[in-house]
Amino acid sequence: MATAITKDMVRGYLTAIVLNVLSQGTSYGYQVTKDINALSGGAYTINEATLYTVFKRLEKSGWIEGYWGDESQGGRRKYYRITAAGKQQLQTERSTWQLAKTTLEALINGSK
Repeated sequence: MATAITKDMVRGYLTAIVLNVLSQGTSYGYQVTKDINALSGGAYTINEATLYTVFKRLEKSGWIEGYWGDESQGGRRKYYRITAAGKQQLQTERSTWQLAKTTLEALINGSK
């Protein structure tokens, strides 16, 4: 069994991954990276630069919104929450994932 998943393997699913984490509650960048690592059982770690690029794209799409929290431990954190449009997009992403999973299973393990 592989010990880690490559960035290339998850690149197309970062929207779904981040929307899933935020669908479970409002969060901030560092916590989202920890949640992703925990959900993957340590097999995948997203770097913060990639995560903030995803945040910007999702905000621009209207699927999440960011806001500044109160100062805590010396600095202000930017929090993110999923929007109603983001919840709809997450459902679309989950449907797409089911199709991809089924197709890849057939392509990798199937026979003619």
